Amino acid sequence: MTVSTSATRPAPARPSLRRPDKFRPLFLDLAHSEWIKLWTVRSTYWTLLVTALGVVAAGAALSGAYAKHYQGLSAAAKAAFDPAAYSLSGFFIGQLAIGTLGVVIITSEYTTGSIRTTLAAAPQRGMVLAAKATVFSVIAAVIGIVSSFCAFFLGQTLLANKGLETHIGAPGALRSVIGTGLYLAVVGLLALGLGALIRRTAGAIAVFVGLLLVVPVFFQALPAASQSAITKFLPSDAGQALIGRTKFAPSSSLLSPWVGFAVFCAYTAVVLIVAFIALSRRDS
Repeated sequence: MTVSTSATRPAPARPSLRRPDKFRPLFLDLAHSEWIKLWTVRSTYWTLLVTALGVVAAGAALSGAYAKHYQGLSAAAKAAFDPAAYSLSGFFIGQLAIGTLGVVIITSEYTTGSIRTTLAAAPQRGMVLAAKATVFSVIAAVIGIVSSFCAFFLGQTLLANKGLETHIGAPGALRSVIGTGLYLAVVGLLALGLGALIRRTAGAIAVFVGLLLVVPVFFQALPAASQSAITKFLPSDAGQALIGRTKFAPSSSLLSPWVGFAVFCAYTAVVLIVAFIALSRRDS
């Protein structure tokens, strides 16, 4: 007698309406991975804290000092005073901290060798760099903008003792505050590109500091006319145009805010493109 086995056969599985994981956008997975790597390192918290405190505390200290010595300043110095930008002078400290973090988040992977694991899991090297840059720039911009608002309001409170304060709705004030956060984000990207290109923490930080702080010093030896024509196109001076005339603004004229920021972004884009080419061609 033949026994039918049709009753024991499993019912055909229903097709799943959910998209398989293999169809998930790779960039989102890489960005999520970079987010986790960034926040699992203790130095991230400390460096971002130093960035925020540097912007707020240094800006407040410089604003208070300006108000204290205001009466002894020359008429020209008083006429050039920009209360909104001056209260944001702490960007000078913040850029060093955020730049250091930008270097470390890529060079640390070369130091530990974990970059090999990252690139083995995601051979699309350009996308890895793009995901790292996107996550870091967003975090840097948020920290920078929040810190800038705090520095602005605290600085204006201190300047109000001499009647020098301004308000957030004054022409150019909001641009200066948000521009400080954008400037710090691009500074971080510049440092990230240098880190990817040089691959060594000490070397990349040295080049980063030299490019932003040391190079402008050499141009101060030029005649006044040449200095005024050249220095405003240097990376730090061009980027600072979006913030305004801070304590650390050059004595020469600045570019218009968005033109200067565009020049600074162009410098950063070139560094990132060169870093991408090097990352694609060199062994990890």
